[in-house]
Amino acid sequence: MSIKVGFIGLGAMGYPIAENLAAQFDLAVWNRTRSKAEPLAAKGARIVDSPADAARESEIVVTMVANDAALESVVAGDGGIARALAFGAVHLSMSTVAPATIRKLAQVHRDAGSILVASPVFGRPDAAAAKKLWVCTSGPGAAKEKAKPVLDAVGQGTLDFGERVDAANVVKISGNFLLAAAIEAMGEAFAMVEKLGIDRAAVANAISQTLFACPAYKGYGAAIANKRHSPAGFGLALGLKDVELVLKTAHEVDAPMPTASLLRDRFLHALAMGRGELDWSAIALGAREDAGLKN
Repeated sequence: MSIKVGFIGLGAMGYPIAENLAAQFDLAVWNRTRSKAEPLAAKGARIVDSPADAARESEIVVTMVANDAALESVVAGDGGIARALAFGAVHLSMSTVAPATIRKLAQVHRDAGSILVASPVFGRPDAAAAKKLWVCTSGPGAAKEKAKPVLDAVGQGTLDFGERVDAANVVKISGNFLLAAAIEAMGEAFAMVEKLGIDRAAVANAISQTLFACPAYKGYGAAIANKRHSPAGFGLALGLKDVELVLKTAHEVDAPMPTASLLRDRFLHALAMGRGELDWSAIALGAREDAGLKN
């Protein structure tokens, strides 16, 4: 018998994940804007009227929403999922939110008899569509085992960070911080080489094949070198949100992160310049402007 799964949040990341799940599970979907869910009906999903409806008959419910406030609303708000889930049912939170929010909502679930498993993902919408996400997970072991078929259906691998429920979100925001720092570093380096008359694209190609032969430097390096920041796979506003999550979490444990402070200002500058529709890699344009180069 197919596992009954609920899915909440059909944005740029959520929709392709839900589409893949609809092919394998008995899927109920909810999105604040119902029209975004309608194409999934043709793929076998049932569209429901509230987050609670998505959770009520589900063994596992997945959330992929934009921010902490949205997650708190769908979990603990009126018509939320925590109390709609059956006893022992599992909520997989795939959103990038503060570890403190995960701890708070895990307690809401415990009080209601359901279970929260943190499962944020690394990857962009194209990786989600191709089932190539990397899933970070943390929470009770039995709940993670129960959710394994769903996690396997959306990613190329699952990285387990133990039973501390917020651990996966600590890893997720740390990873996004490192990506943003790499974007800033490449932006500064490529601005310097351009001012010295050296081909930015050639430098990006060389670096991504030698010192930093990895997906982040290959993908973002080419985008920055060629000033290719549209369409946005991950928007500037989301990048700012994630850097602010890093700073908030670091402040909780007295861990100075001066590079994160610089990145916050880069994101604010990019948004102030009217670049809100661009990919978060567009913060690299700020380094060009600092160097006196025209964008």
